[in-house]
Amino acid sequence: MSGGIVETRAAVLVESGRPEPYAASAPIEVATLRLDPPGPGELLVRVRAAGLCHSDLSVINGSRPRPLPMALGHEAAGEVVAAGDGAEFAPGDHVILAFVPACGSCERCVGGRPALCGPGARANGAGTLLGGGTRFTAGDGTRPYHHLGVSAFSEYTVVSSRSAVKVDPDLPYEIAALFGCAVLTGAGAAFYSADVKPGDSVAVFGLGGVGLAALLAAKAAGASTIVAVDVVPSKLELALGLGAAHAVTGGVDAVEQVRELTGGGAEKVVDTTGVVPVLEQAYAATRPGGTTVTVGLPAPGEPVTLPALSLVAEERTLRGSYLGSSVPRRDVPRFIGLYRAGSLPVDALLSHRLTLDEVNAGFDRLHSGEAVRQVVLL
Repeated sequence: MSGGIVETRAAVLVESGRPEPYAASAPIEVATLRLDPPGPGELLVRVRAAGLCHSDLSVINGSRPRPLPMALGHEAAGEVVAAGDGAEFAPGDHVILAFVPACGSCERCVGGRPALCGPGARANGAGTLLGGGTRFTAGDGTRPYHHLGVSAFSEYTVVSSRSAVKVDPDLPYEIAALFGCAVLTGAGAAFYSADVKPGDSVAVFGLGGVGLAALLAAKAAGASTIVAVDVVPSKLELALGLGAAHAVTGGVDAVEQVRELTGGGAEKVVDTTGVVPVLEQAYAATRPGGTTVTVGLPAPGEPVTLPALSLVAEERTLRGSYLGSSVPRRDVPRFIGLYRAGSLPVDALLSHRLTLDEVNAGFDRLHSGEAVRQVVLL
């Protein structure tokens, strides 16, 4: 297997923008693809678990245009089957896959900001691997593109070794997968982008996997008061069980409620929704001198309207956060250590387990807000 072409069942997005429910319109088709062996610096990985994320959904609904057809999925854990020359991994290694294949040598990588890697971003936008080109071939000869260098909804995938972080084999795959996006992004947003300190008041808008990971990290960082904001009652209930002091139903009164509960606005506010009006609410719920961090991905070109004077007169900070401003090879082991110590109970985020054939229905569940984090077991 390691020296030749592999056959793999994969979930392939064939058309963006089809109407919900996706279980009926079926934008994703499960197909058997051929997969080229790994080249230099690449790995062939047997994927064991892959999470469903809004970054996948944004490609499905068309708000994040990507070349099609595309083998979807970007949050995963699996086992190395074969390693190309110079890949620095060995068959049998357990790995978590992160969605930015940081090259390690560009200005941003060298400067300690691999989430902003230029070559990685260009490859991800083009639907190729970091080393260029694609590795999948469909039965009709077409070459499906890669999603964020991972294409996790596939029994096997080829990735750049720069997308992989080795982990201990005793960590269950379905938990390990969450660290590739939800935990890196959410916990990183709280620890690094928002820089939550002991005693800070924190509000989190949006309680999916990323938002709840941010909430858990804020608690681990010693936040004094955490306010959770969402429109789904079950998520608010879960947030209270995970450490939020208050739960606020999202809507027109959310800002005033957060301000009241935090004595004039939270010092650190994290928005994970990717919905511009919610981002504007999150900013309004931040106190003077505070920091608003936005993690979600609105449609390209969508503008945000904020009171510009407040940035100066109130010394406010609005900060974007991609991959939680994390460094995967540093932070995956750190966050796993916090999980093992009981400080970051990310297993509570896992709400559904799916088969590969259930991904369309899974994205309906994600779109409706019913799910927190769903994982495909392969």
